[in-house]
Amino acid sequence: MTQLWTIPQTSAPIAGSPDRIPVRRIYCVGRNYLDHIREMKEGDERDDPFFFQKPTDAVVEDGATVPYPSRTADFQFEGELVVAIGARALDIPVEHANEVVWGYAAGLDLTRRDRQRDCRAMGLSWEAGKAFDHSAPVGPFVPAAAVGDLESAALTVTVNGSIAQQTQLSLMIWNVPEIVSHLSADYELRPGDLIFTGTPAGVSSLVPGDEVAVDIDGIPRLTVTIGKGVEDASH
Repeated sequence: MTQLWTIPQTSAPIAGSPDRIPVRRIYCVGRNYLDHIREMKEGDERDDPFFFQKPTDAVVEDGATVPYPSRTADFQFEGELVVAIGARALDIPVEHANEVVWGYAAGLDLTRRDRQRDCRAMGLSWEAGKAFDHSAPVGPFVPAAAVGDLESAALTVTVNGSIAQQTQLSLMIWNVPEIVSHLSADYELRPGDLIFTGTPAGVSSLVPGDEVAVDIDGIPRLTVTIGKGVEDASH
């Protein structure tokens, strides 16, 4: 007899509601702030946006403890605006892209930076550096209609209470409608898709015990604590 497994549906919280967003896919934008491109010394500042993915079950909620990942000595944070898609879209024009955006949340693209650099040097995908367990913390989502225009919103990341990253969302190279339009040219977007929109300069390493918080104007704060690694916790 064939054994069947019941796989839990990953979901993300909605602020002030018992309802949740079933997560279908997680897309991430690489290099979307000039200061981060210059900080990392990689890529052409005029390049079109490019995308990579994280596994759906990499989602971590606000208030959680994220275990320090295995096989890295340079575990870094990247604070980002996260977009939730609420309707199907394929090759959608920029001027209609906001119509398929359901809402927004604060997020962290956690990164094994040394593994990412190794992959890049060998001409490999970034999967080892980006697509690992617990690598996609995301806060409660707010419907787009309740947030309004995010162009003037500030994004701030603090580590143990000290500011590490600070920017205006207006400084993204590719804004939300442009990101959605570009991405929908390669993939049919569907409800439950999440898009991490890129990070500004200021990324740095984390150690167990660090508390990381992401604040975006008009959106609930996301806070996570870095815990011991799996190997440490087993001793």
